[in-house]
Amino acid sequence: MSTHATKKGFGATIWDYLTTVDHKKIAILYLIAGGFFFVVGGLEAMFIRIQLAVPNNDFISAGLFNEIITMHGTTMIFLAAMPLIFAFMNAVVPLQIGARDVAFPFLNSLGFWLFFFGGVFLNLSWFLGGAPDSGWTNYASLAMSSPGHGVDFYILGLQISGLGTLIAGINFLATIINMRAPGMTYMRMPLFTWSTFVASALILFAFPPLTVGLVLAMFDRMFGSNFFDVAAGGNTIIWEHMFWIFGHPEVYILILPAFGIFSEIFATFSRKRLFGYSSMVFATVLIGFLGFMVWAHHMFTVGLGPIANAIFAVATMAIAVPTGIKIFNWLFTMWGGSVKFTTPMLYAVSFIPSFVAGGVTGIMLAAAPADYQYHDSYFVVAHFHYVIVGGVVLGLLAATHFYWPKMFGTLLNETLGKITFWLFLIGFHLTFFIQHFLGLMGMPRRVFTFLPGQGLETGNLVSSIGAAFMAVAVIILLINIIMTSVKNVKVGNDPWGDGRTLEWAIASPPPFYNFKQLPLVRGLDAYWVEKMDGKKGMTPAEPLGDIHMPNSSIIPFVISFGLFVAAFGALYNTDNKDWTLPVMIIGLLITFGAMCVRSVKDDHGFHIHKEDLLEDEDKGGKA
Repeated sequence: MSTHATKKGFGATIWDYLTTVDHKKIAILYLIAGGFFFVVGGLEAMFIRIQLAVPNNDFISAGLFNEIITMHGTTMIFLAAMPLIFAFMNAVVPLQIGARDVAFPFLNSLGFWLFFFGGVFLNLSWFLGGAPDSGWTNYASLAMSSPGHGVDFYILGLQISGLGTLIAGINFLATIINMRAPGMTYMRMPLFTWSTFVASALILFAFPPLTVGLVLAMFDRMFGSNFFDVAAGGNTIIWEHMFWIFGHPEVYILILPAFGIFSEIFATFSRKRLFGYSSMVFATVLIGFLGFMVWAHHMFTVGLGPIANAIFAVATMAIAVPTGIKIFNWLFTMWGGSVKFTTPMLYAVSFIPSFVAGGVTGIMLAAAPADYQYHDSYFVVAHFHYVIVGGVVLGLLAATHFYWPKMFGTLLNETLGKITFWLFLIGFHLTFFIQHFLGLMGMPRRVFTFLPGQGLETGNLVSSIGAAFMAVAVIILLINIIMTSVKNVKVGNDPWGDGRTLEWAIASPPPFYNFKQLPLVRGLDAYWVEKMDGKKGMTPAEPLGDIHMPNSSIIPFVISFGLFVAAFGALYNTDNKDWTLPVMIIGLLITFGAMCVRSVKDDHGFHIHKEDLLEDEDKGGKA
């Protein structure tokens, strides 16, 4: 089979992406879908800030405001940050470990389509009677009594989407454990791969409690059970435990890959090996471990008692130690280095003080007596956004500029990139720094308006102006992406000139099979080791031979679509409509039918022959 790409029509390209199991194309799907939901979540944030710009505003109603804040949080965490993280995991990790794909390419595709259909299902609530209105945490006391179907969309949408995330996490664990190139020991893995490994382990243990909670909520809402109905002997606090046993590790599922991205950027643009590599690895693992021991610091005010509060306060403060180790290691990496302030490096440098500010307020909130005062005020909103935006979103923006050439073979415009950076950074601090003080002045979170004369007008106006800065920054980024794609100026395998890890050793974008011959890894920063020895590429670990690759498949799309259809039947089942049961059965039959087809289908993949690989090499290595 020839590996040369031919010019495809639009329909053929769409079919290619619907059926792909190639980790690089799935990365692009995650990037597009996650980027779309990021824009949707950003628009919801703008509605919130417009409503709160002035006192007694009637831009949107109280009920719609509750729906918007619920969907903003849910969309940003589950449908924007997570898939964008998965986009870069898919694009980079198999390349960094010298693999030809992930361990289970079919499941990789299934994970994406489950996430996508779950996200679409949740957002269709806007057009089908109203979005969920019980906050992104969906606390049972509000959710179980919420009228309409908004909360049902939340429960079913996140079940479908969360299943995709769980599949992806297991896939990356299997990939990193089993598919590292010869010589790639655990202590030679790049930090981004390490952070992906730990985050995937967190997914494996954090998502089942959320899934159980959602199933119990589904039975309460749709089938009349009483798990969370206090009047019938249920317990609403159990939902909080199950949500936060997921919810706090989720913060580290998001931030650890961002830490890994920044580690790669600091080393690349300081032209130095990352300072204290082994301590960075152990700090990453320790953060993952401690991340499961702090969930109840979200619940200091529910009455767990002083002993439980003290234990979780101490554990929360302890998690600052491995994080502090990483901060100092990044600073020491830059110290004495030949620092180059590219757009990704600007994001990385600005991340340190931004994230430290979020960490400091986290220590304040970890003190249970103080938390009684801060709780449910805008101080918590400010802290949370300093961690998520100042950490995760800055990391995603840095990765977009850093890895864009590897994913697409073109370099984003540096001038526009720096304009985006400064607008976003200034807007971020304008928006959220002032919110600390609004919270300390007594402004509660989740209120849709406030009265004049309380001293809250100036702070809220400044915060709303800052949000507009961030919106403009995102628009400029989109313009940059469109301009770069239209110009389509191709770059080489190592466009930054200082690439240290394996992904920079192959063409940009990589060929279908990634590596013609699996590379031999001779040390940490494997590509840098070869460059220091005067070599242009990696030393191969195997002779050139045929390569086995998996077949494309439409089955993951069909399985996910079947669950999407079945969810509508389940959702409206409580309305006693005649069509709901048939729709649910049809959807489940589509899913199970596709699974049966998969189980009997001969899917042994195909071979790329050695002769075709040599022909590719003669024509410039383009796949």
